[in-house]
Amino acid sequence: MSASVLLRLCLCLLPVAVPAIGRAQAPMPTEIPLWSGVAPGSEGKTGDEVVVTSAAGERRITNVHRPTLTVYLPKAGTATGTAVLVIPGGGHRQLVMTHEGDNPAAWLRDRGIAAFVLKHRLAREPGSTYRIDVEALADARRAVRIIRTRAGEWGIDPARIGAMGFSAGGELVAMVSIRDMAGDPSAADPLERVSARPDFQALIYPGRSGDIVPDAKSAPAFLAAAYDDRQDIAEGLAEVYLRFKRAGVPAELHMYGSGGHGFGVRATNTRPVGAWLDRFVEWLRDRQLLR
Repeated sequence: MSASVLLRLCLCLLPVAVPAIGRAQAPMPTEIPLWSGVAPGSEGKTGDEVVVTSAAGERRITNVHRPTLTVYLPKAGTATGTAVLVIPGGGHRQLVMTHEGDNPAAWLRDRGIAAFVLKHRLAREPGSTYRIDVEALADARRAVRIIRTRAGEWGIDPARIGAMGFSAGGELVAMVSIRDMAGDPSAADPLERVSARPDFQALIYPGRSGDIVPDAKSAPAFLAAAYDDRQDIAEGLAEVYLRFKRAGVPAELHMYGSGGHGFGVRATNTRPVGAWLDRFVEWLRDRQLLR
């Protein structure tokens, strides 16, 4: 047998990567704007976003003037109909998008839960004219309304839309979950006619815990933090849990022995705190929010 024939035979025997046929894949995440045109309060704002990626591959974003939602939809046949808006933290000075945004969103998507990562305007960034309870809150409200309005398109039950916030993002989630966010039936913008209040909330080491005062109309809450976090957050969240209980609002608190502030979602976190998302899904099932 000649060398050329032998070479052709060997090449034929090599394994070939064949694309999966008929295997449903999760759609690639897509980023959509929150507002058509300029966001209210961002008139005259210029400059591109600044994205810094750490050596570990984690992204941090600043200079946000065009807020967006990044959409993570489950693959066909796996969707549960439940959706979660994910709001990263960063002290309102930056957005830590990887371990408090993209990672939890992808984890939820892979378990049939549609997830939406909010990139909102930052009120405490140097030189910012934005305010937490105005522009940042408006972005969070708008995000919930977009998800609810497009629920049919995305295979979501409009009565099972929740919000999850980390640190500063937890402040925004608490605000949209506790305040009256009813829609305005007379609004010119159809989005403004629907409710912006989530059906459930997850507050993960939320900042300004002392400001979280639920009432009887507040959304049921899943709470998680670490014992070795800052005192105002660790002790504050324990008090927040008691406030939910006194208000008659279902709540579940997980206080882990270690994890500090900002544990988020990382594949390298093998401590008990690294499994908090499993507890969150168990809580959703227990509340009959996940089917």
